[in-house]
Amino acid sequence: MNSRFAVIVLLFSSIGWGLTWLPIKALGEGGLNGLHLVFIICTSVSIVLMPWLIKQRALWLPILPFMLLVALFGGIANIAFQVSILHGDVIRVMILFYMLPIWSVLGGCLILGEVLDKRRVITLLLCVGGAFLILEAWKFSWLTFSWIDVLALLSGFALAANTIVFRFTMDAPFTSKIGFMFVGGCVLVSLILLFFPTGAALPDKQLILGAMAYGLGWILLVSYGSMWGVTCLGAGRGSVLIVVELVVAVLSVLIITQIDLKFYEAIGCVMVIIAAILEGAREDEPVGFVSPS
Repeated sequence: MNSRFAVIVLLFSSIGWGLTWLPIKALGEGGLNGLHLVFIICTSVSIVLMPWLIKQRALWLPILPFMLLVALFGGIANIAFQVSILHGDVIRVMILFYMLPIWSVLGGCLILGEVLDKRRVITLLLCVGGAFLILEAWKFSWLTFSWIDVLALLSGFALAANTIVFRFTMDAPFTSKIGFMFVGGCVLVSLILLFFPTGAALPDKQLILGAMAYGLGWILLVSYGSMWGVTCLGAGRGSVLIVVELVVAVLSVLIITQIDLKFYEAIGCVMVIIAAILEGAREDEPVGFVSPS
C-alpha cells in the first residue's frame, strides 16, 4: 500500500516538475536572472524549513557528512536545472537532463545493491528509447555544446547522486534532508554571485514575490513529493517514473506553442508511459517506508 501511494505521489510530482518551465520562463521574461531566481527560491524555502532543521538537529548531526552531500548534490541539481531551463531551450535541456535514469539505475545497483532484473532492464530501455524519440536526439549536435548544456547534464547527474544519498540515509529525518537541499542551493548560489557577479539588474518587488510564490507553492511541494517517492521506491525505479516529467514537459511545449506532435514523438510518449506503468505496477514493497517528517 505504501509503495502504491509513493508511486502516485511521485507521478503527480513528476507532472509538477514537467510544467515548471512555464513559471520559470514567465519570470525570466519579466527580467529575472536565473541565479537570482534560484537564490530567492532557496532562501525562501530554507527559512520556512529552518524550524524543522533546528528541531531535528540531534537526529542529523551524527551523520552530518552525508547531510552535507545532500546539500551539495541537491544544491547543484536545483541551480543547474532552474538556470538551464530559464536561459536555454526547454527541449534541448531535457535531452541532457534525462540521462538521469541511467545514472540512477547504475548508482542504485553499484552503491545501494538494488537488483537490476529483467523488468528494470526493459523499462530502462523503453524509458531511454522513448526519450530519444520524443526529443529527436539524433538532431542534437555536440558541436554546439554550450554552458547551458553542461548545466543540463550536470543537473541530471547531481539529482541522481542526491537520490542515492537520500536512500543511503533512510534513518535521517526526511524534512531535514529537504531543508539541506535548499540550504545547499542558497549557499552555493551565494558563492557564485559573490565571486562571479552576473551584472544583471536586481529584480523588482513584484518579481521577488512571484519567485517566492513559485518556490514555496510549487518547487517545495514537488521536491518533497519526488524525493520522498524516490526514497521509498528506490533510485532506479523512481528515476524511471520521474521520466513522466519528460512527457509532460514536451507535450505542454507542443500544445502551448501549437506544434503538431509527430508520429515518432507519439510513439516515444507511449514507450515512456508503458515504462512508468511497468514500474508502478510492481508488487514488491520498498526496502523501508520513509515517514515524511
